[in-house]
Amino acid sequence: MTTRIRARWSPPVLFAHRGAKAHAPENTLEGFELAAKLGATGLETDAWRTRDGEVVLDHDGRHRLFPRKAIAEVDRDDLKSHIPTLGELYATVGTDFPLSVDVKDPATFEPMIEVARHHGALERLWVCHPDLELLQQWRDLSPEVHLVNSTSLEALPHGPERRAAELAAARIDAVNLRQQYWTGGLTTLFHRFDVLCFGWDAQHERQIARLIDMGVDAVYSDFVDRMVAVVATFEGDARLVIDDDSD
Repeated sequence: MTTRIRARWSPPVLFAHRGAKAHAPENTLEGFELAAKLGATGLETDAWRTRDGEVVLDHDGRHRLFPRKAIAEVDRDDLKSHIPTLGELYATVGTDFPLSVDVKDPATFEPMIEVARHHGALERLWVCHPDLELLQQWRDLSPEVHLVNSTSLEALPHGPERRAAELAAARIDAVNLRQQYWTGGLTTLFHRFDVLCFGWDAQHERQIARLIDMGVDAVYSDFVDRMVAVVATFEGDARLVIDDDSD
């Protein structure tokens, strides 16, 4: 099977959403390790900063529900044992993979950058956030890190072409849309501005295949096995390459 539209990355990065939550407890070292063994070529998680400055990986950012208390209000040692730090993730699975991180609390960004830099992983870190102005601030703080605008078509009052131009001007590397928003026209549009196209919530084989066929550069799914199986049906070698359109 061949794709109708050429992606900038071929094959696309296969991001295991929250460490492949369909196969193991989400955002745990167990889940991240299993995702890598199953063939994920990238990992996805959520990051928060604890009161004592540790960067930890958890989706909701809550220490407990009753009484409600946020991770930002407690020290690392007070958290549940299954919640890992970013440093523990790197120590467990290494740094030779793209890591996509949803930053829920902006205060997490700078300490996260320092952890990634310490582990020599900064150039493989992809930081996601919906706020374009905040991403622009982060670009000035860290020129090396990759930045991703996670958004929706409804959140683009001036349309996708205007957003593509804004991302290019701000040196934001990629746009991340839910899988059903993507069309071949949209991937072509964003690629024309040298913006990579990421598609998330692709849980079924047909959704994954559709994204790849349209030239999406990275796919996020809970099901690593499905992503790996679908990619195997498309022609092309197993290297990750970036098309710089130099020809």
